[in-house]
Amino acid sequence: MTKYLCVYCGASERADPMYRQAAIDMGRVIGENKLGLVYGGGRLGLMGLVADAVLHHGGRAIGFIPEHLNDREGAHLGLTELHIVDTMHTRKKNMSEHADMFVVLPGGFGTLDEMFEIITWHQLKLHNKPIVLVNINHYWDPLVQLINTVVDKKFAHSEHRFIVKVVNNVNDVLTITKDL
Repeated sequence: MTKYLCVYCGASERADPMYRQAAIDMGRVIGENKLGLVYGGGRLGLMGLVADAVLHHGGRAIGFIPEHLNDREGAHLGLTELHIVDTMHTRKKNMSEHADMFVVLPGGFGTLDEMFEIITWHQLKLHNKPIVLVNINHYWDPLVQLINTVVDKKFAHSEHRFIVKVVNNVNDVLTITKDL
């Protein structure tokens, strides 16, 4: 049975080439290792690059895009499965239900929103799936520092410091998928 990685990442077309390459590499890793992709269903930015690379390397890609984003940005029409849903909440719920693991590449406010929600759901024991930050070029260092501050200042329990695993490149994600 295929294991699915939910990848959160940016849709910006202006992202630095190093982040664009990381998205392509993440898609290659997913496809070559017979894993599947669950993601936001878009065709733009890192999101589109991950999906294209997964499909190019023989993997399955399932997208969930809300109607308003489909109208504004456009869905990726070449996916294995594309689901156009009513709201962002429905999108995030469906993505989380289909995922065996969550991977966070660099992105903007939407990526942060999705990531924090899935971290909170883990903290509340609504799921027990791995969450991995791929810290390309130290992109997530300030977030890791903030997580440590939240725990150090006692706004979260010490075990919550380890909800998120941090790796420095996409190949390291594979070490975590072995436990799925």
